[in-house]
Amino acid sequence: MRTMLGVIGGSGLYHLTELEIRERRRVPTPYGDPSDQITIGVLNGVEIAFLPRHGASHGHTPTELPYQANIYALKSLGVTHLLTVSAVGSLNASLPPLTVVLPDQIIDRSTDRPRTFFGGGAVAHVGLAHPYCHVFREAIRNAAIGAGVQVANGGTYLCIEGPQFSTRAESNLYRQWGADIIGMTAMPEARLAREAELCYATLAMVTDFDVWHESEEHVTVELVTANLHKNADVARRLVRAIAAAGLPERSCSCQSIPAETRQRLSLIVDRYLPPA
Repeated sequence: MRTMLGVIGGSGLYHLTELEIRERRRVPTPYGDPSDQITIGVLNGVEIAFLPRHGASHGHTPTELPYQANIYALKSLGVTHLLTVSAVGSLNASLPPLTVVLPDQIIDRSTDRPRTFFGGGAVAHVGLAHPYCHVFREAIRNAAIGAGVQVANGGTYLCIEGPQFSTRAESNLYRQWGADIIGMTAMPEARLAREAELCYATLAMVTDFDVWHESEEHVTVELVTANLHKNADVARRLVRAIAAAGLPERSCSCQSIPAETRQRLSLIVDRYLPPA
């Protein structure tokens, strides 16, 4: 089966070096235009579609991002595995700035974003108990080990609306909830990726301790920006390693209805779905 890696670059990651570019394409969708044109190319033999999440000029706030259009456009190009890069703050003392985290859970505190492709006459309920693809995450972890990049494996990403950072009271509350990192873009990205049947994973790049950490500097734009550039270099290195290792086979359940569920509902769904 043909596979293709989609990469959504976060703050500070606006292009992929060493990508053998074949074309740059603007992809219209029923949900409007994506954040920017999509760069399509090859890296270490793997076909890649790269999209800067906030646009090349960083013109979209987290709330304004066209999440539906971004995921739809990448899916329409043939993307099967979606790797997103996100700048995050740390809520965990063991995850200092410049740590790379491969989260496995999300708490959604966003409030003002379209959350689904469904509606308007089409209703679907999609399971999200495990928002990240465990097979893809393991492949990324192994690629990082091979490249000599230390990755914190697992953790809970708490997604806030933004664009403001948290108050200290909020930051301490989120720590009580067991969240490890905090950012503004994981949702509804993960929801939409699951609806689009993509294998989804995130490289969460820690730029700062959130404001709970009294012995550290309070989060500032200047501090975040300085660490963004350092993290971007590590993210590019990891993308190269992932491509060199090759994309894993889609043995997970991200791409399809589980076989036992399909069999149970065959009388109802067979007329709408292609053969399993």
